[in-house]
Order: sequence, then structure tokens, then C-alpha cells
Amino acid sequence: MTGGKETIMPLIADEKLLFESPSPQDIYCYTPALCRGFGGRIVAGFDLGGPGTEKLAGPRSDSGDYPCGNQLRILLSDDGGASWRESASRLPMLHAMLFRAGRFLYAIGQSGRLVISRSADNGESWSAPAVLESEHRWHQSAGRIDFRHGKLYLVYEQRIPEAPWPGVSPVLMAAREEADLCDPASWTFSEPFRAEALFDRLAAAGWRHRGGGVPGVLETSVIRIHDPDHAFFDPEDRTVLLLMRAETGSGNVGAVLKGVERPDGTLAVEPLESPAGSPLFLIPLPGGQLKFHIDYDPVSRLYWMVSSPKVDGCRKPGLPWYEACGDRRRLELFWSSNGLEFASAGMVAEGRGKLDSRHYASLLFDGDDLLVLARSGDCRAKTLHDGNLITLHRVRNFRERAK
Repeated sequence: MTGGKETIMPLIADEKLLFESPSPQDIYCYTPALCRGFGGRIVAGFDLGGPGTEKLAGPRSDSGDYPCGNQLRILLSDDGGASWRESASRLPMLHAMLFRAGRFLYAIGQSGRLVISRSADNGESWSAPAVLESEHRWHQSAGRIDFRHGKLYLVYEQRIPEAPWPGVSPVLMAAREEADLCDPASWTFSEPFRAEALFDRLAAAGWRHRGGGVPGVLETSVIRIHDPDHAFFDPEDRTVLLLMRAETGSGNVGAVLKGVERPDGTLAVEPLESPAGSPLFLIPLPGGQLKFHIDYDPVSRLYWMVSSPKVDGCRKPGLPWYEACGDRRRLELFWSSNGLEFASAGMVAEGRGKLDSRHYASLLFDGDDLLVLARSGDCRAKTLHDGNLITLHRVRNFRERAK
């Protein structure tokens, strides 16, 4: 599957091929997502996009990466990831998060509109997507969902009309786990948070976007602080942190905001202040310039993150946008005691050839092991961005790597 130069760092995970594009030059693999089904089942999702998706059997999204739309595929494993089979349903959505709530499995994604599908049979089949919001266009990736107080909290992002990429505003959403999550009335939405003012404040202090583009935040994960000694611990347990990919033209820079649930149940996204009272927005984060996935492990009481760090600073001029950061070939595992400062636990995967990619991953705790589902490519891929594979990686005894 790979060829060329040798791996720079030893790998800590094995690799299994779950899916390969039937037409690598025009059908691409996007948005890997993982969740735990019932009875130990593992559920994996990804969407197919590209100009060739019109050749695919089954429905496609109304809006997607290309005019012909995207299609969500869902795979099931009942033997710990050793073997996989496809669900009976293919869904017209992209950017999907998979999760379990109450007696059902859900896939929340977008088709221009914000949509959600439910499975009542542990992922074997899925309902036609219900529309949760149709007045705006939406965006996300498979970010972390927080479960607390019998509710789930997640961020999806509204597109800012006419704004250049990334051009989205995070919206914090919450619903009761036992509610009918296909009913829009079950959900509470915050107002979209516009980050332009925060970037303007930085620019007034001399900060600049190093790539010459437009700054922004996107692809948000929601985490909660459990340590009472943490500077951002909320004794009322109504605050979450929103860790975000930051488009700044620099590598290894992310962003952080906070989400608040008010006493009346309404939600808000707000700027975060440091313990000293100064604004805290852009933060050092390995791989923060690209989509990352973070989760909290109650066994180790640590936060674990898989991301694609940039190894040599800022964006390189003269290269295509999808290659200029040099970060799509590597997946590295990190751990943190506070959710904001991370140490390396080793390299999960690394492409060896010019078109070999391993990026945009999602993670799932599996007993003593950690599963990582990656958007990948080999020598047949169109580009590093438009890969042709979905790969599964298992890090055995991952907690032993926190040192």
C-alpha cells in the first residue's frame, strides 16, 4: 500500500484496510467516524465525495464537496474490528458524527441543511435523514461529543454567507439522550459565534495570518474539565471547552472557546479568559492547523488526541494548499492531563510515498486498546487531500504510553 522512503519514527499501531475507492481519481474518502454500538459492536462511518460519486448506487447529499453530492457509508464489526461488513443503508449526508444515545444509534451530518438519521437495530439499517435546521448551510467533521447530565453536547458549524474559506461559526447544540433526536424540538441551539472580532484584536496587537489567507476556526471538539484543581473547572458543571482547528497559516496552532449552559437551559459560546483575566484564544496545539480528534479517558483520567502535527513551522509557499503544510502524511498520538497541553505518545501511522496520506482521524477507546480510523491514500490517490482509502489502526495498551 505504501512505498518510497522509510518511516522516520517507529509506529505504535498496526493498520487494517477497511475500504478503498472504486475509482481513486474521482471518488474520494472523507470524514472517518467511530462509535460504540450495543453489545460490543463497533460502528465506523465515512463519506464518499468527488466528481465520480454520480456513479455510486444509493442516495447522495444535496450539497457536498462537488455538485453531485456525497454519500455516507457505515460499516459494522462484531469481532473487535477483525472483520467488517456494510450496513444495509447508504445515507445522503457528509461530515457525519456517529453516536449512541438512549436505545438508538445516530448519525448527524449535513446535506447543506443540518440532518440526522437514526438506527433502531444497532446500525443494521438507518432512517431517512430528518432535517434539524434548513435556514442555513452547515459544516463540521467527526468531532467529539460530550455526554453529561443525561444530555449530549456537540458543535456543528453554520457557514457564513459569502465568506471565503473557512467561513464558519460554531454553534453549540444539546439534547436529552432519551429524547427523539430526529425531532428539531428536542434540540437547543446557541447563537453562532463569530470569531472575527477575536482575530481582529490579535491583528491590532501585531499578529498576522502567515499564509496570506483569511483566519478562522472550524472542526470543533467538545471536552469537559473534570479535575477540581484545573484552572477552568466549573464547580456547577455547566461549562465545556471547545477545542478547534485554527486557520492561521501556521502549524501546530489551535483555538479554544467555551460553551456555557445557563440555568434556564439556553446555550452560549463565549470567549475564554486565562486565569490572569487576559483573553485566551489561539493556543499551541500539535496538529491544530488540521482536523484532530480528542477524547477523555476516565480510566487514565487523561485526554487523548490523534492529530497531524506540522514538523517545520509555517506554510510552505509555492505548493498546492493541500500539501503546503506537509502534515497530511502523519498521524501522531498525544496525551494530556489538562486537555490543553499535550505530550507525544508515539506515531500511529505515516505515509511513505508522495501521495500516501494518513490524516483527519477519529479515535475510540476499546478496552486497553485505542482504535484510530483514518482518511488515507496510497500511490493511486488523486492528491494528499483527496485520498482513496479508509484505514483502521489499533494502538495496544495505549495507556502505558503516557509517561
